[in-house]
Order: sequence, then structure tokens, then C-alpha cells
Amino acid sequence: MNVVPLFGDRKEASSLWHDTIHWWLDPSIKIRFVEIDDNYWFIIGSDSQRPESNFSFFKVLPKSENYERFKKGHGGEAYLRLGVYAKKLRKDVKNDALCDCGHTAEDHDEGDGDVCLYKECNCKKFSSFQVTLLKKKKTITDIAFLEEKNVKEDPLAWNCLYINKYSKSN
Repeated sequence: MNVVPLFGDRKEASSLWHDTIHWWLDPSIKIRFVEIDDNYWFIIGSDSQRPESNFSFFKVLPKSENYERFKKGHGGEAYLRLGVYAKKLRKDVKNDALCDCGHTAEDHDEGDGDVCLYKECNCKKFSSFQVTLLKKKKTITDIAFLEEKNVKEDPLAWNCLYINKYSKSN
């Protein structure tokens, strides 16, 4: 399975990989998922050969089907890859590309503002996205799913939540 943090800018993703993640040794990379109500904190970090690149980052996300599928099926291992997310308009895609409304590009009127041709659909303009994965990857075997009450037992999760949640609420 893959873990793919998404970026809106290819240069930003490439720089992060080159300056930081490249120096992480695969066995030292840690991913923590801290479940809090209907959300989870995705936390990733590592100790590296270059102390200035000891870095971690996080994002709070809503629980989803993909999250549950990863939780059940990761088998103790995942590949870390970075991805670049780009919005696409009707003119940028092939006819079989799906719009955010769920209909294909050919189901949208090319000449009339790209409105969806299905009467029951409220889509006024074709909008889609493309994810491009960067080629480099790291293998992660230190993956843990935690509840908020257990974060003090894990230094990576505790430091992240302490700095970004608990210290701000006081």
C-alpha cells in the first residue's frame, strides 16, 4: 500500500524529498495515525543522518473509506511517495475522464461552459483532478494506530499533538 502526501506544487514536493526525506533511513521512518472522534491525525517523521533534516509533518483528516481500507490492509508495511495534485478543466482531459460530479467529460457540453448534460445533475462546469506520483519511494514498517488517550506513550505523536493541539488550547 502507498501513503502519498499531496502537494499543489511539484517544486515544493521535490524540494521536500531532496532536502529532507531523502536523508531518512527507511527503518527510522514512523507513521502515526491518531484517531480523535471522526478525524485522525496523520503524522510522519524520522530521525536522520543529518540532524538538520530531523523533520516531521502532520495533517488532520476526516476518517474515510480509504483510511479504513489502509488500516485493515497495510500488513505492517507501506511505501511513502509524494504526489502532485492538479485541477483539470474539460479542455485538459480525455473524454473518459470523470468530473467531480461523477459523469464523464463527454457528458459535459464543450461549447456551453462545460455544463453537465444530465438533467438531474447540478454540475455547472467540468472539474476534475490529476495526481502525479514522484518516482522515488521509501519503505515504512513502523506504522501505528493510536487513540488520543494513548499518545503520551509515543514520542512522535505526543510531540506533534502537544505542540499543535494541547499547548494552543491553554
